[in-house]
Amino acid sequence: MKTDMFSSLKVIHGAARSTALSVAASMVIAAAFAAPVSTFAATPDATATTTKQAKKTKKPAAATAKVSKANKGAAAKPVAAADDDAPRASVKRKRVTYTSNGRHHTVMRRVAYEPRQPSVGQAFGLHDTPDALMLRSSVAYVIDQNTGESLFDKNSRAVVPIASITKLMTAMVVLDSKEPMTDQIEVTDEDRDYEKNTGSRLSVGSVLSREDMLHIALMASENRAAASLSRYFPGGRPAFLAAMNAKAKQLGMTDTHFENPTGLTSQNVSSARDLVKMVNAAYQYPVIRKFSTDHSYEVYTGKRSLAYNSTNALVRNPTWDIGLQKTGFINEAGECLVMQATIHGRPMIMVLLDSSGKYSRFADATRLRTWLDNGGDQPRITSADAGGAGT
Repeated sequence: MKTDMFSSLKVIHGAARSTALSVAASMVIAAAFAAPVSTFAATPDATATTTKQAKKTKKPAAATAKVSKANKGAAAKPVAAADDDAPRASVKRKRVTYTSNGRHHTVMRRVAYEPRQPSVGQAFGLHDTPDALMLRSSVAYVIDQNTGESLFDKNSRAVVPIASITKLMTAMVVLDSKEPMTDQIEVTDEDRDYEKNTGSRLSVGSVLSREDMLHIALMASENRAAASLSRYFPGGRPAFLAAMNAKAKQLGMTDTHFENPTGLTSQNVSSARDLVKMVNAAYQYPVIRKFSTDHSYEVYTGKRSLAYNSTNALVRNPTWDIGLQKTGFINEAGECLVMQATIHGRPMIMVLLDSSGKYSRFADATRLRTWLDNGGDQPRITSADAGGAGT
C-alpha cells in the first residue's frame, strides 16, 4: 500500500516538475524574442529562422537565453551626442543565443536607437540654401588668406553652434597665458562631460604635461584635455571662459560666444565670417599649426600609454597642403571643419559647418578645392544671391 502511494506521489511530482520546466522554458524564450517594438526590430532572416525552429520543436524543453557581454545593455541606453571620436551609427546589431533541445541557436537582432535630432542649421532651413557644388554643409565660406577676398559664400553670416572648433580659441588662451608647457596637469571629475555624457580615453587621475594636453586637444579633439587645461588657468575655469570671450571680442568676432572650453555645448556659437578671423589668428601660433596638423601622437598618462590619431583624414592625404585644421561635432552643430590650406600656391581659409554625414565635410572640402583648381569660374549661388543672410 505504501509502495503504491509512493509510486503515485513520484509520478505526480515528476509531472509537476516537467510542467514547471515547460512553463519556465516558454517564459525565457518569450522574454528573449518579445522585446518592445520601439527597442528591437527583428530582421526578416531572424524571423524565418525562429519560425523554422518552432516547427521542428515538438516538445518544450528547458531553455536559457544569454546576450553576449560586448553588447550587454546596448538596447537600454541610446548613444549620446558626442564629439569627433564618438560613433555616429544609429543602428547596431545584437547577437542573441538560446538553447533548445540541447542545441544552440543564434539569431541577429537590430537594436534601433533614437533618431538623431536635427541640427540648428536644419531646424532653421539652412540646408535648403542651394549652391552649384551641391555641398552637404549648410554653411560654407572660403577666402583668400592674403587679401581677404571672398571666393565662396554660403550662409556665412549664420550664427550656429561650432562644437570642437572651439578648441582653437582654447589653445590661443592657453598659449597667451604663458604658463609653463612642462607643468603637470591632472584630470579630475570636474573635467568629465556632464552635459552630453560623452566618454573619454583620458581617465580621471591621468597626468600629462600642459604641452601634451594641448597636443591631443588640437589633434584628436580630446575633450577632457581641453577641460583640464581650462581648470589650470590662473583664476580657474571661470577666468578661462572670460579670457576666451575677451579674445573673441579683441579679434572682432561679434557673432561669437563661448560657454565652455571643449565645445560640448550648443551655446558655443559663431558665424563662418567670425571663424575666418579665429583661424587666421590661430595660424599665427606655430604650436597650433604643428599640433593641429600632426597625424598621430602618443602620451603616457602615469598609468598607461595612449596612442591618438588626427580626427581629420585630410592631413594624411599627400595631395593636400594643410597649415592648420580643426574638426568638430555635436548633434546641434552637425559635422564641422575649418582649415588653412594652400591651393595652387594661394593660401586659403576654408570653413564648413553643419554638414550632414560623418565624411561629408571632407568631401565638401575636396569639392571646393576642385572648384578652385578649375579657376573657381563655375556659376554658383551664394547665400547673398539667394537673399538669405542667415540667422
